[in-house]
Amino acid sequence: MDTNAQADMPTICVLGIGNVLWADEGFGVRCIEALQARYEFAPHVQLIDGGTQGLYLIQHVQEADSLLIFDAIDYGLAPGTLKLVEGDEVPRFMGAKKMSLHQTGFQEVLMLAQLTERFPRRILLVGCQPEYLEDYGGSLRPIVKEAMEEALRLGLERLQEWGAEPCQRTRPLDTREAVTFVELGLERYETARPPETLACRVGDERFFPA
Repeated sequence: MDTNAQADMPTICVLGIGNVLWADEGFGVRCIEALQARYEFAPHVQLIDGGTQGLYLIQHVQEADSLLIFDAIDYGLAPGTLKLVEGDEVPRFMGAKKMSLHQTGFQEVLMLAQLTERFPRRILLVGCQPEYLEDYGGSLRPIVKEAMEEALRLGLERLQEWGAEPCQRTRPLDTREAVTFVELGLERYETARPPETLACRVGDERFFPA
């Protein structure tokens, strides 16, 4: 397919949301990080680390023809369980049992996109049940980290159907192109974490009393 034809193709947006500083809350961002590190995609595909940006993501959602979301969602299931939600059900699931403020914000993004009638034609949420969140500076728990691989497989399968043209990365990812901060990359984040005696992991009790 020539460059001009690809430029005219409907945008596919792949979005990872969450907060890597709070253990399993970082699931969605870690999925995007891994996806970009391992694969390359057609020019009409956007990979975005949505973090906790909330309403600032509205433009990306409104411009997308197809939207794939990775996030940690409290479904009330066993930790590490994946659940796929599609179409109009996605906003309801993201707001059903909020774990953090980012979910409130992104639910509003989706609802605003619906109100403006600029909602993606296709939308898929790949959600993972977290095991633990209250660990400031912590990483994904092993069972959630393991679930990432299946989440990526499911996401790639759908992206292939949508015409994202995923293929194994043939050149190293330039750090200037990385969608996540290099300093917060999973390996570096896990190996450079200071011990609990030097860094509070549950919040200062002066501000978060029991």
